Amino acid sequence: MIPAGRITSIWRYPVKSMLGERLPEAQIGELGLHADRTWAVRDTETDVTTSAKRLPGLLWCTARYAQNPPPEAGPGHAPEVIIGFPDGTEVSSSDPAVHQQLSRYLDHSVELRALPPIDQREQYRAPMATKTDLRAIFGLDDDEPLPDLSMFPVRKLAEISRYATPVGSYVDAYPVHIVTEQSLATMAGLAPGSDFDIRRFRPTIVVDSPSESAHPEWDWCGGTVHAPDAELQPLIPTIRCVMPSHEQPELKRDREITRTIAAHSRRCLGVYGNVIRSGRIAEGDVLQLDPPNRTPIAATADSGAIKVKRAVMRAVSAAMPTGKRS
Repeated sequence: MIPAGRITSIWRYPVKSMLGERLPEAQIGELGLHADRTWAVRDTETDVTTSAKRLPGLLWCTARYAQNPPPEAGPGHAPEVIIGFPDGTEVSSSDPAVHQQLSRYLDHSVELRALPPIDQREQYRAPMATKTDLRAIFGLDDDEPLPDLSMFPVRKLAEISRYATPVGSYVDAYPVHIVTEQSLATMAGLAPGSDFDIRRFRPTIVVDSPSESAHPEWDWCGGTVHAPDAELQPLIPTIRCVMPSHEQPELKRDREITRTIAAHSRRCLGVYGNVIRSGRIAEGDVLQLDPPNRTPIAATADSGAIKVKRAVMRAVSAAMPTGKRS
């Protein structure tokens, strides 16, 4: 094993797309950080879980648990959460008025929904995205190409095309999102007029790495990261949508954020991953890396798989409906 770095912060988001809270330590397991995203906002017009990609006003709301979440917090067991609005007012998830207050604030009909039980798969479903949907999600103009999603395994692509979020979670794709301070510094150096504040990127953990790589976490994909009491499996670079460019408290709207990431790092910053050994993580934990297999045979196989997936993605893109501008 080789040194991977040290955890400098841990983040939990009680409500999907609302402001997160920094924790000194937390339990982490198969579904990610304990009690992460046990609530989300559902668009009542489309009957689909939504986020700040479509309703950026959510980024101005705070969310905190009324009490420390119990061990059973998760799918089918969402603890009471207190939502704060920019004007300082608050409302509890247990208050029947919460839906009306959120709808009035967002100027859109929504409901606050608890994370459904895993066996209620229909609650996670979403209609197939159109090309217009993808352009809105990634903040693309009409003349810009759609993003290359071939870094996703075929099974994951099938899942995220069928469901608004993975079954059992309100995360976008994977239960863990890791960002290194080195990646943020690399991007900030390319766009000195922009603020690459970590809050824009909504990580699970932030790591200070001793690596001289511009993006150390990318080199971890396919390997295993060992914390003292848990093990993580980084899988693929995190493709960035439009959200980091949105305005939120103390951070101005800045499209240069996502433009810089698109131009210089294949639209990616950070890595997605799984938890392969549950346990407790804490700020200051030293991480060790079992490096991924980078043999010539493995590299050739990976290259071939990516070519096949890109061919599939081109076919899917050609068949995808155009959709309409709202």
